[in-house]
Amino acid sequence: MPGGAGSALLLALSLSFHLSPAAPDQCSKGSNVFTELPENSANGTAVATLALPAAGSVKLCLSGADATWFYLDGRTVRLQAAPGAPLDREALESPVLMVALTCSEDGFSPVEYRLVVQVLNENDNRPRFQPGPELTHNVSELVAVNSVVFTTQAEDGDGDTLVYVIDGASADAKHFRIDLPNSGRIVLAKALDFETRRQLDFVVHAVMNTKERYKASAHIHVNVLDGDDQYPQFLPCRALLPATASVCLSPIYTANITAGRAQVRPLHFLPGAIHAEDGDHGLKAAITYSLLPGPYSGWFHVNNATGAVTLLRPLDGPGLPPAVTLQVMAAQVNDATKFAVAEARVRVLAPNRHPPRFAHPRYPAFVRQGPRTATLATTYGGRVLALHAADRDFPDGFNPWIRYRLALPANASELFQLMPNGLLVARADQLQPSQHFLLQVIARDEESGEVTNTTVDIEVLRPGQAAPQDPVEAGQEQSPPDVAVITRMSPWTGHP
Repeated sequence: MPGGAGSALLLALSLSFHLSPAAPDQCSKGSNVFTELPENSANGTAVATLALPAAGSVKLCLSGADATWFYLDGRTVRLQAAPGAPLDREALESPVLMVALTCSEDGFSPVEYRLVVQVLNENDNRPRFQPGPELTHNVSELVAVNSVVFTTQAEDGDGDTLVYVIDGASADAKHFRIDLPNSGRIVLAKALDFETRRQLDFVVHAVMNTKERYKASAHIHVNVLDGDDQYPQFLPCRALLPATASVCLSPIYTANITAGRAQVRPLHFLPGAIHAEDGDHGLKAAITYSLLPGPYSGWFHVNNATGAVTLLRPLDGPGLPPAVTLQVMAAQVNDATKFAVAEARVRVLAPNRHPPRFAHPRYPAFVRQGPRTATLATTYGGRVLALHAADRDFPDGFNPWIRYRLALPANASELFQLMPNGLLVARADQLQPSQHFLLQVIARDEESGEVTNTTVDIEVLRPGQAAPQDPVEAGQEQSPPDVAVITRMSPWTGHP
């Protein structure tokens, strides 16, 4: 008696089996069914067709954990996919669905066969970076070039091989590379420097090696962590080159003391207090200060925590130099091999018993209006006015450390300038006859810090108008000792 036979091919989309039409038992000669079905197949897709003889009557039933995926339509097994829940191979616990097919016939024991359906994969998923498309990694600036700094991975639900590529157009792509495209391992291609760049950004693409070439992109943010690779730096920093702000030349600190005079407070240095910081600004290692041995280092003390320098005892005696040079060392507390040295120059001044003084609290001056952009102010009788503050600590009264400046009212800020030699220059072409200005002249002893001032009362004369004569009768009062009378002078040209 001819019997039905089932094909065992896994690549066929459907395979029928036949139940033997034997008169006494039509179910006994069946066989298991093996077939394949692409994922995402539509609801009602034919899975297998069961061929039975025309005569006789049998009953078929599907059962088992995976039976809900199928239903019988006559002698055809069809896919049963609920709306919104397609057959998704990646969502199944196993890509092979197994169903029990029971064949029953009156008067005979039921016969059970297996329906085995392998769900075929389709490329229906795009890769995804985990945990998301924005990734952040911390990398030390001390990591060696050509080292793997981190690994970035994307997942593909279909299990396809992914190729990783750095987007060369992204901002900091030149700092990194991928040597093995399938690995996702990011290699450092260029040295990092925390002091120059503290964050880098670039984009990595994960591309499928399938014909669809699906891809995903991740924006990667790299935080550069500071490493202990810099030495202490004295402030203010003098950059060696504009492009190397992290490389500083130590400033030269200057301070003044008076010979033979004790000083309780710390010395006042310029351009600022002696202070150093760790060049690794992200670490900020503690700094300790010390004085290197020198001819006069024993006369001074430096606070090892603050860098403040104090005088232990007065400097005095024969052979005392006009200036003392100290070498101040700043070292990291946690690594004494990282240090910097700065020079501190202490000028030793003679005792200052007399402050600088102008001879008069007020000086009359005159400027003739005219086409010149610069003209000298004069005093009575047309004599050129030269202001000087005398210092009796000097035999001739001339203190070379005195510096002069003008305190100008708002309406005169662009009209007058005081020269270093005490000459007052005016913009004659910007003045109008009968104008009147009161200018304050300030003289400061740069060594002692002492300050004095006087006032210059300026009257603007008409073109050709002569300066007034000294109202004091001739011979009764000479010109003030600090007013120089210049009888001959080269023409003054140019801007103040």
